[in-house]
Formats: sequence, structure tokens, C-alpha cells
Amino acid sequence: MPNAKMAEQMQKGQGFIAALDQSGGSTPKALKLYGVNEDAYSGETEMYDMIHAMRSRIIKSPAFTGDKVIGAILFEQTMDRNIDGIPTATYLWDKRGVVPFLKIDKGLEAEVNGCQMLKPIPGLEALLARAVAAGIFGTKERSVISAANAEGIAAVVAQQFELGKAVIAAGLMPIIEPEVTISIADKAEAEAILRTEILKQLDALPEGMQVMLKLTLPSVPNFYKPLVDHPKVMKVVALSGGYSRDEANAILAQNTGIIASFSRALTEGLSAQQTDAEFDAKLGEAITAIHAASIAG
Repeated sequence: MPNAKMAEQMQKGQGFIAALDQSGGSTPKALKLYGVNEDAYSGETEMYDMIHAMRSRIIKSPAFTGDKVIGAILFEQTMDRNIDGIPTATYLWDKRGVVPFLKIDKGLEAEVNGCQMLKPIPGLEALLARAVAAGIFGTKERSVISAANAEGIAAVVAQQFELGKAVIAAGLMPIIEPEVTISIADKAEAEAILRTEILKQLDALPEGMQVMLKLTLPSVPNFYKPLVDHPKVMKVVALSGGYSRDEANAILAQNTGIIASFSRALTEGLSAQQTDAEFDAKLGEAITAIHAASIAG
């Protein structure tokens, strides 16, 4: 079973989850936003060294503590690396009081019925065992919904919960993430189908099982309240999904019981060129604003 103290922090902690899990294709973009252009590194090894340096700088910042950041989602390579000679997940929990999660998905299949399912995850059992050994509390796995297509959404949610059960069986807490693309014309309709499908799957979960949900900020405030209140949901978190930090915070604040799990909106405005004092101040402002939106309502 997941660590009881970490579970209590997820259930009762007043804060949000930092998404520090950019991988593969999204890493160059994350580095560029951080002021590190592609000509600054050569090959994947140097690229991942640089993104780890960025994440380490965030995690070691005085602003990044469990008082406001109750959890953090890591990329697999980040879990396998150290911060100041200490494994990253251990550093997060022991030094910062932040619950560690691991992104386990390996990307998306081609779009079918307006949706993208998870690609197969080779060696899933071994990966989950490594996560448990590293002190990881839970996992995150992302699918994408780009149309209000009932068949497509049902398939995405069913696959997510099937994987979620495997994660639970390994002793970890799954964050199920069926992301609805914010720019689609039928976003509200897609969210209505999604809520129905998630409730079906939650109701079918065996007694005693719980999951977490990571969802796009809804078009209608408090639309996901039935999920927030469901006994088989430990916590509902929201992704920023392309909104600016200010936009995402404004929408989040209208949704009682949902906390942030922001990636780009968290690191917005951070730069490799900043002094540590400038960096820490900027990150502190971001954390304070996202925290306030997460506990609003």
C-alpha cells in the first residue's frame, strides 16, 4: 500500500502538485522557455543533464516546500538521478516534504474517434517495482481527448482505469489523466461525456480502491464536483493545458476542492540567466499564486 504519511498529505495537505515531468519531445521546448536554446547542448544526454539541472534548481529553491507544494511528478530519468548525492524522490520527501509521483506513460497512439489512447508501456511491472523501491507514492499517465466522441472517450477512460488497477496492484496511487484539449469547439460536451464515463468506472472499482484524477480545467465551474466528492477519489488535480498562469489560476479558483498540477504555468518566467535570488523570488511568486488558487473556494 502507498505510504500512509504521503497519503495523508495528499488528502489533507493545503497545496498543489508541481508537474516536473517533461520528457522526450517536450524537453527542448521546456528548456527554450527556460532560456536554454538547442545550440546550447549536443545530443540527448546533454539535453537531459540540462533539464535535470533546471528541475534540481526548482526543487532546491527555498520556496519549494511541502507547505505549498504537496507533491511533484517526475520524469523517469529524474527518478533515476540524484540531487546533492541523494536520489531525487528521497530528496523530495526527506528534504522538502513533497510527495513524489512518476510519469509512466510512453506517449500517445494516433488519434481515433477524436481521442489518443496510451501507447503500450513495455516492462510496466518492472518500472512500477523500481518506482516502489525508489520511494515513489504514485504514477501519472496521460491520454488526450480532442472531440466530444462518446466511443473515443469511453475507450480512453476504460484504458486509463485498467492501467490504474495495475498501478494499485503494485502498491502505488494512479493519477488518471484524460486531458481534454482546451481549444476544441465542443469542449463542454466532451467534459460531460468524460464525467459520465469516469463516474461509471469509479462506481465499478472494488471497495477500498482509490485513484486520483488529473483533468483539464472545466468550462463550467465546479462541473467535476461529483468526482471531487466521490469516495473512491483521493484528490482531483487540474492541468494548465496551455492557459497562462493567470488564466489557469483564475479558472482554478472557481472550482472548489480541485488543486493545481501545473507544468508550464509553474515555470513561466523562470530563466537560466537569472541569479539565484531572482530565480527564487520568481518561483516563490508563482508558487504563492498557484497555491492561493488551489485552496480558494
